[in-house]
Amino acid sequence: MTEQTETLPAVPLPDVRLRVPTHEDAFTWHRLFDDPEVMEFHGGAPAELSMYEELTARQRRHDAERGYCLWTLLDASGAPVGFTGAQPWSRPWGPTGEIEIGWRLGRAAWGKGYATAAAHATIERLRAAGVPGVVAMVDAGNARSVAVTRRLGMVLGETFTTPEPPGADGSRRVAYCFRLTL
Repeated sequence: MTEQTETLPAVPLPDVRLRVPTHEDAFTWHRLFDDPEVMEFHGGAPAELSMYEELTARQRRHDAERGYCLWTLLDASGAPVGFTGAQPWSRPWGPTGEIEIGWRLGRAAWGKGYATAAAHATIERLRAAGVPGVVAMVDAGNARSVAVTRRLGMVLGETFTTPEPPGADGSRRVAYCFRLTL
C-alpha cells in the first residue's frame, strides 16, 4: 500500500506593482499608517507627516544610488496599499549594514497576500541589482510578518533583544532575524 500526500492548490497572489515613492506618497503613507494596529510593531504610535516626507525623499535617493529602496506598493488598480522594499539595517544592534527587506501595509490590505507578493517582487529586484542576500528583522510577536518570511523561504538566523531606549520604562522587545541567500 502506498501513502499519498494530499496537496492543497496554491492560493494565487494578487497582482502588485512597485514604484519609487513620490512626494505625494508621503501623504498617502501617513494616511495608511495612521493606525495604532498598523504601528503596533513600529513604535506603537503613528508618525508625523514630516517623518514620511523625509522617508520618501530618502527612498528616492536610495533608488537612484543603489537601485533599490522602500517602494510604494500598488494594488492591481494602481491604488497605494503600503510599501515594501529594502535598505541597509542602520541600527547599532542586529545585522548592522546588511540589506533588510520589509513591508508595511495599511490595515485594509491585510490578509490578502499583498505582503508576500510584494516581497517576492522585491527579492527579484534585489537579485537583479546584485544583492547576494537579505535579512528581515521581525518583532517576535508579529505572527503575520513571521508567516511572510516563511512563505519566502527565509530561515531564522538570530534572535535579538532590543536595547532599552533612553528614558524608557524598561520594556525591551525580542526581534527575529530571518535570512535568505539570493
